[in-house]
Amino acid sequence: MGEISWEDFEKVDVRVGKVVAAEPFPEARKPAIKLTVDFGAEIGEQRTSAQLIAHYDPDTLVGKRVVAVVNFPPKRIAGFKSEVLVLGVPDESGEVVLLSPDLPVPEGGRMF
Repeated sequence: MGEISWEDFEKVDVRVGKVVAAEPFPEARKPAIKLTVDFGAEIGEQRTSAQLIAHYDPDTLVGKRVVAVVNFPPKRIAGFKSEVLVLGVPDESGEVVLLSPDLPVPEGGRMF
């Protein structure tokens, strides 16, 4: 990957949110979970689909803090409107591990 400018980086709005609802998404081509994430008063609740089933199930995700890009345009996935991109990194077998703050932070806190 090539270098980006500081101005490019500033265009990406990455925020922390709390998962308030999670449910299986069997209609997706690849196994996934639908998430509703609360990003606080400024942004509110947003929905997304994430391929997380290797390490997470819907019940354990509710209440978890996640990090997401909140300023991508919405994307349709199997008829579902995904509004944000939850961030993660692959483990040794390529399965997604969510990025999450290790200390309490308020919903909507912006990465800088």
